[in-house]
Amino acid sequence: MRIGAQVATELRGGEILALCGDLGAGKTHFVKGIVLGLGGEPQDVTSPTFTLVHEYQACRLPVFHFDFYRLEAESELRNIGWDDYLREDGVLLIEWAERFPDAFPKGTRFIQFEISSETERLLCFS
Repeated sequence: MRIGAQVATELRGGEILALCGDLGAGKTHFVKGIVLGLGGEPQDVTSPTFTLVHEYQACRLPVFHFDFYRLEAESELRNIGWDDYLREDGVLLIEWAERFPDAFPKGTRFIQFEISSETERLLCFS
């Protein structure tokens, strides 16, 4: 959670962070850190696997937390209002972003999560 809180200090609004990695690699834990770093309650953060998006408004910036795991096709993004969210001034955090890489605008920061050990994760920012 610490690295997410550190990243949050750099956020000003309008950022899109595409979180890529296997199940259990730490994507949701990273989102908890972002929410904590923005002044929100990390215990409120859960993976939006079934709802597809969670909104956290009780932060310095609004956070829109997506999970693309259950989506079958990029065209389904229209059904969740993806284009509208891209125009928001908050922070978009997308788990399983690697499923639809073409859906992201220029300037999106991709973060690859890798499991190093049972207690350690490697994050690669691009």
